[in-house]
Amino acid sequence: MAVTEPAPAVPAEPHAPPTPTAAPNEAGETPGIPQEGARREERGEGSGRGEGSEGSAGARPAPSGRTVRGTGYESILRRQSLRESAARTYARSLPIVPVRARGLTIEGADGRRYLDCLSGAGTLALGHNHPVVLEAIKKVLDSGAPLHVLDLATPVKDAFTSELFATLPGELADDARVQFCGPAGTDAVEAALKLVRTATGRDGLLAFTGAYHGMTAGALAASGGAPDVRVTRLPYPHAYRCPFGTGGERGAELSARWTESLLDDPKSGVTTPAGMIVEAVQGEGGVIPAPDDWMRRMRRITADRAIPLVVDEVQTGVGRTGAFWAVEHSGVVPDVMVLSKAIGGSLPLAVVVYRSSLDAWEPGAHAGTFRGNQLAMAAGTATLAYVRENRLAERAGTLGARILGQLQGLAAAHPCVGDVRGRGLMIGIELVDPDAAGPEDTAPPAAPALALAVQQECLARGLIVELGGRHSAVVRLLPPLTLTDEQATAVLDRFADALAAAERARVPRPSPSRRAPAPVPAPGPSH
Repeated sequence: MAVTEPAPAVPAEPHAPPTPTAAPNEAGETPGIPQEGARREERGEGSGRGEGSEGSAGARPAPSGRTVRGTGYESILRRQSLRESAARTYARSLPIVPVRARGLTIEGADGRRYLDCLSGAGTLALGHNHPVVLEAIKKVLDSGAPLHVLDLATPVKDAFTSELFATLPGELADDARVQFCGPAGTDAVEAALKLVRTATGRDGLLAFTGAYHGMTAGALAASGGAPDVRVTRLPYPHAYRCPFGTGGERGAELSARWTESLLDDPKSGVTTPAGMIVEAVQGEGGVIPAPDDWMRRMRRITADRAIPLVVDEVQTGVGRTGAFWAVEHSGVVPDVMVLSKAIGGSLPLAVVVYRSSLDAWEPGAHAGTFRGNQLAMAAGTATLAYVRENRLAERAGTLGARILGQLQGLAAAHPCVGDVRGRGLMIGIELVDPDAAGPEDTAPPAAPALALAVQQECLARGLIVELGGRHSAVVRLLPPLTLTDEQATAVLDRFADALAAAERARVPRPSPSRRAPAPVPAPGPSH
């Protein structure tokens, strides 16, 4: 599949720092990596298999230049399966051993190179080992600054906080407090829920079907996959699989009315909650963007009833959706923002930003030993500044719209592609079984087995993608914001080839009356 129109070049990088150690030299080469092969792979030339690909006989050259004989990387994978928890997820569907990475490209111990459209589940806004990130980390290491400081003030933290506040919606930045949490997004969700409960003196919570907020107890309770009596589930608008069977503006309107009814009906069984938590784009739920008007309606509903609005920007933040923060598309200013992933520039970091009126913490009421990660703050400052100064959010919006258009064209030729949706460089392709649709179905049933086959065919072609959605039937694309036009073309070409191959290999399904149960979906990534 080819892009049918020329695309503008990626904006220049005028703010790149001096070349750091082990980063690309002036010729753009990194010592130890076969450079021309890597450039060919990023351009999409070749199949993604190097000379030492799986199935070749004899010894293979390792990325370090040493010889790997037989099953070196396979032994690593085997030991992982014997030693690590059964809870591991990515290692099951992506049996690779990364040893080097740069930008969009990962090099495995087997000598193969892959185009990475997972990006650490959205963590790598600038891709792997971007020079500005490496230089920021190196500067802290060379300075002799302490790496562990609990919650003490440091110049590194001050620089990070200043850069973070410079990116926030103005109304929030002018009156904000920031809480440094444990290093994962789920820790920040826990802190945010604890914050609004402390500030309001209330206990209940409003959350949405299909949500994903993390894997710790409180965050999981607010997610779509776990029940909790303190959490009231609200319908999230979904144009393709509308819970009301209408879709579009009507479906979003019914969702809002249902929310108002529950809150205002004295016999609904729902008392005024401590807060509402929502994603502006549901990621693990299947890449479902919330309509802007609906987001504004949620803001009015909560503001009118003195309910703090918490927006989870863990995966959508730092330019991913075409705006620096996804709430900016709707103009909504929440009371609380939960941030992680890309704000650490590839290293663990999570914070909660909230209005000062909610700052009801007692000293030590919420803490964490690793809330002062200096390397992550330095890498995060460099990443936030680079995205802001180089207008990568706008670039993500432009390139993402073009990719969506190309995928929609692909869907027209493949009935198994039920829906293509997303915002910016957060894209989902829902795969369905059109032959198994019943007369009452508003959309064909999901096809998780086909989605898994497409993921495997992508990996065989050197493309890393993730699955999500209610039935793990949505192929997700989360490439770095530094994605170039030619890289985007390579990604689309490989995906189209993988989709066609999976379709050809698909076994005909039984009739709807004898339809087999769908495989149990794997859990999504942890915040």
